[in-house]
Amino acid sequence: MGELFEAISLPSLLRSSIYHPSTSGGVYMKSQSNRRSFIARSGAVAASAGVIAASAKSYGRVLGANDRLGVGVIGAGVIGRAHFGVINNLKEKNNLLPVAVSDCWKTRADQGKEMIGAESSYSNYKELLDRKEVDYVVVATPEHWHWTMTIDAMDAGKAVYCEKPLTHTIPEALAVLKKQKETKRPLQVGVQAMSDDSYITARDAIRKGVIGKVIQAQIEYVRRYDSKKGPWRVPDEVEKYQSKPADLDWKAWLGSAPQIDWNPNHYFEWRCYSAYSGGICTDLFIHRITRIMKACDLLYPRRVVGMGGIWQWPDGRDLPDNIEMICEYPRGMTVYVLGTMSNRVGIDHLIRGYRGTLKFTKEGWVAEDKDGKILAEHKKTGGEDQNLHHTNLHNHIRNGETLNCPPELGLAGVVAVNMANESWRSSKVMGWDSKNQKMVPADTLSLSHEPEEVTELPS
Repeated sequence: MGELFEAISLPSLLRSSIYHPSTSGGVYMKSQSNRRSFIARSGAVAASAGVIAASAKSYGRVLGANDRLGVGVIGAGVIGRAHFGVINNLKEKNNLLPVAVSDCWKTRADQGKEMIGAESSYSNYKELLDRKEVDYVVVATPEHWHWTMTIDAMDAGKAVYCEKPLTHTIPEALAVLKKQKETKRPLQVGVQAMSDDSYITARDAIRKGVIGKVIQAQIEYVRRYDSKKGPWRVPDEVEKYQSKPADLDWKAWLGSAPQIDWNPNHYFEWRCYSAYSGGICTDLFIHRITRIMKACDLLYPRRVVGMGGIWQWPDGRDLPDNIEMICEYPRGMTVYVLGTMSNRVGIDHLIRGYRGTLKFTKEGWVAEDKDGKILAEHKKTGGEDQNLHHTNLHNHIRNGETLNCPPELGLAGVVAVNMANESWRSSKVMGWDSKNQKMVPADTLSLSHEPEEVTELPS
């Protein structure tokens, strides 16, 4: 894959057959601001069997007074406000300086500034990127803007914490990873459960053969929404803002998504529409599939099926309100991601091997053989906690601590969930064209049914 990144130019990525301007957000807009020189020595990029590893070497850098980290937040909506809470929690402990908040709705940007005690607020995120005091940027916007803002931030010399998913589409994720390799900027993907050590310790146990040859994994994400609202509907907000707020830049919010008149449903309920989001798969399942990928040394799936529909809330959304996905991986295993937004009854999160089964619990995990004998167990430290995930990025910037969710893992997750969505949309099994780094109908490829040698992901 390392050679491929050198060979594929950004324009060719965007001309890919899986890039749909009608459903992909953001355009490539290289920041004109001067690149910061806060990194004095870059981290080495490790490559192994086509997998580019996130560097664990120090990004030695010049920080503010007393090793302070200046932070800027792009996006002051619901997710952005969750990050405001994290910043306030860690402000003193991790020596953070809130510098600026940006949102295309200036009222929200101003509110965010007050919430974290930042110095400035902007409606144009590039003004935030121009601030020399900003060392790292949190991207907490709708999915269709992730790649543009992340690339611009890295071009401006900033480290980035990008909310999940890394990007809206596969070509965008490839472009982000390519840019990260060019700039050497630290990039943490916001799948915060990766800061729960259950998954990396499970991986170590699996590598040691504790449960034997791994064959299958299952995991779920279940919710039960109100019968009148459905997933992500907020009727009170929609009703309140039938007219666009005067200080909300609607054109900026749309980016390169289809240019439509003000629509409060699209603004407040963007996860229901494919122009801005991948819905359940990219917003929820990304949390689950990433856990299994890390535990089982998985990167790109061989085949993916997505099954579901708009079954309970036919309310104008164009993404399924119930969906499930099945991924077949080259190592010779299948991953089931089961879910519903209509029923909260869950299933066990577990990995099945020939010798035993590893089951994740609230306390960590336990591996048992077929007779229930405990083969190994782990009491976790950490958890699905944004405070820990931000702290991991802070430690990476300061002393080279290994990132818990580097962009390589973020890209692999984007590939899996986008293949599931495309399978649902097209009613076809999707295959991964590893040579050309894109998804295509599986029946157009000569895909093996035999297991391949496992390539261990970098620590």
